[in-house]
Amino acid sequence: MGNNKSCPGQECSSRFLPAEQAEVNRLFDALSSEKLGSSASPRSFSLQALKARDHVGDALPPEMVTRLFEGMRRVDGSGKVKGPSERVSQEQFTASMSHLLKGTAEEKSLVILNMISASGGPVKARDVHKFTEDLVGSVVHVLSYRRQLRGWSQKPPPGSPSRVQVLAAQLCSEMRLQGGGKLLGPQWLDRDCDQAVLEDWVFRAHHVATFLSLVIHQGFLLLRSSLKLATLVPERQVDPQREFASVLDVLSVIYVNSHLPQERRLSWRLLFATELHGNSFAQLCGRIAHGGPCLVLLEDSDGHVFGGFASCSWEVKPQFQGDDRCFLFSVSPRMAVYTCTGYNDHYMYLNQGQQTIPNGLGMGGQHGYFGLWIDVDFGKGHSKAKPTCTTYGSPQLSAQEDFQFQKMEVWAVGEAPKAESVRKTRSILDIDPEARALLEASGRGRHSEGLREVPDEP
Repeated sequence: MGNNKSCPGQECSSRFLPAEQAEVNRLFDALSSEKLGSSASPRSFSLQALKARDHVGDALPPEMVTRLFEGMRRVDGSGKVKGPSERVSQEQFTASMSHLLKGTAEEKSLVILNMISASGGPVKARDVHKFTEDLVGSVVHVLSYRRQLRGWSQKPPPGSPSRVQVLAAQLCSEMRLQGGGKLLGPQWLDRDCDQAVLEDWVFRAHHVATFLSLVIHQGFLLLRSSLKLATLVPERQVDPQREFASVLDVLSVIYVNSHLPQERRLSWRLLFATELHGNSFAQLCGRIAHGGPCLVLLEDSDGHVFGGFASCSWEVKPQFQGDDRCFLFSVSPRMAVYTCTGYNDHYMYLNQGQQTIPNGLGMGGQHGYFGLWIDVDFGKGHSKAKPTCTTYGSPQLSAQEDFQFQKMEVWAVGEAPKAESVRKTRSILDIDPEARALLEASGRGRHSEGLREVPDEP
């Protein structure tokens, strides 16, 4: 009796590998080491023990520590709701950790419900929304406390709306309330949410489970080896000789990064920024062409932050390029991602120096009516959608249909293309056969011909 592997805790503890279970046991032993005044009392721990400096301390906001404690003390070893207790037993702790780190959507939703409600019954949508804000805020807090921001700022630029509130609103918008409605405005905040609604929400909004796991791993310093933090928060790579403050904070980076192909999530490398490289379309083209998959990001004069993911290298040419992995996105005042509709293949467009067709950078839609357009007359652009962009189904991303911008960033994502070094060694005469033909037609031969080898195609 009292063994952590006895029923009903056996089912929950069996999900952990032996080394993992030993780590869970060690944490519980440390939490329950406080003196109770009676050696006959079963081992357990209090809220004060969880908040102690030697355990969670300041790694998590106090309100999240309290929510986690409430969630644990209302669950027994089989995962069922039990009467309230003032302390958390070993079976309760093991079951809760199992549910939060390895459980199903149903099991996670049960713990979440207990973290929100003292009765374990239906809660109001406004209570779920407050829980979500607390959860998102805890992610920023613990990443900053543990120094795991990987170069990103924990706060958005001055004047920007709270990204905690923006991301929490996005997560809550994925909830389907009873009767089929969505939590999209104040009129829905008094609607009831039972466990079935929360279970469906956890299944839909995968960030909720991911953030709960992150809070446990980094807040409790538990089973951190199983946390793939590098795929959640990409490493920020910027020229160390120059200071640069991005329009993105860590939360917006986490959100956008989660929609990238898996192999592109480990690092972001700055290719272009108006703050560093000036307001020049020629500079933009020169720095992003053949640079690999990247994110194009804008902040318009009204503070809206938005952009697009280019799934392959940009090329300056008068044709559309890219594939259906491309998408458009918004960061502020709302977070959203808009993927391909299949209506057309107008994914990416980059052109310069033409007289009969548009010159600029565009994504989605069509000439003169792009979902995102940056004009060759740098600093101007448009985002047209009546009612939505045909290629991506996106609404108008900017505050005004025709907008002005002062800030633009382009981030290469994932490893740099292997062909980049080869491309830099190639002559324009190797790349452009028309240039070679014009040179020969003018009667001027290539004197180095036969003295050099033409590099292989990348």
